[in-house]
Amino acid sequence: MVYVPPMNRLWLFLGALTGLAAVALAAWAAHGAPAGFAAGPRRAVDNALMIQGWHAFALIAAGLMAERGSRLAHLAGAAFAIGTVLFCGAVWWGVLGRPALGPVAPAGGMTLMAGWALLGLAALRR
Repeated sequence: MVYVPPMNRLWLFLGALTGLAAVALAAWAAHGAPAGFAAGPRRAVDNALMIQGWHAFALIAAGLMAERGSRLAHLAGAAFAIGTVLFCGAVWWGVLGRPALGPVAPAGGMTLMAGWALLGLAALRR
């Protein structure tokens, strides 16, 4: 039988993993990117890294609040995880020369905003 940890630990784990990936990607962008990035793509990379870093902490906050059984905190964690993948993934996809993904980045941004609203509501209900 496979052990499945409580959901709040998933948000804590994903927060730590997201933070780890942000630091690794920042190091790669600064030192290992094949040709570096021009000014425009560099701003996009910096923005994606900032959003990813902030939302690593947001996932940890959601995990800590979800520990007390808050459904809203769980929904916030899901929104932060999905939104980070959509927003940052779409930005990285474009920066690496792939075809534009249309509304994926804005959808990710809206999902992140929904996560903050849910986290705020969870805090009010505590």
